[in-house]
Amino acid sequence: MAPRRNTGIKEFYAQKKNTPPVKSKDRTPATKRQIDTVPAAYDDARPSTGTLGSDSAQPAALIAKGRRDYNDDIDNMEEVLRQFDMNMKYGPCIGVPRLERWERASKLGLDPPQQVKVFLERAGGISDCLWEGRV
Repeated sequence: MAPRRNTGIKEFYAQKKNTPPVKSKDRTPATKRQIDTVPAAYDDARPSTGTLGSDSAQPAALIAKGRRDYNDDIDNMEEVLRQFDMNMKYGPCIGVPRLERWERASKLGLDPPQQVKVFLERAGGISDCLWEGRV
């Protein structure tokens, strides 16, 4: 009778590498020269970027291409109006303009946010609710 071989799970599923080991490539003087000159050329080509180690200052975040970026104000207003539309406490919003919905909620004593009324009176073109035309 032949001796029993180890046939456990570890032996059955043993990992075997099919690829030969990769030899490390020796760097020639030409490749050393190319690698060493790349960082110096990069720093020389872009001295005005606001990267680590640069002395130049970056422009303010709200100024892009010479003009102020007002997206933060608009995003804040949209977020407040979305929260107003999503809150069912003030009644249904589909088919009712936002300002009418705000006034109805105020008459019913539901205490809608005053900021919503200010936004709606200031910007007249956004009277429809978030769900208008989607449902």
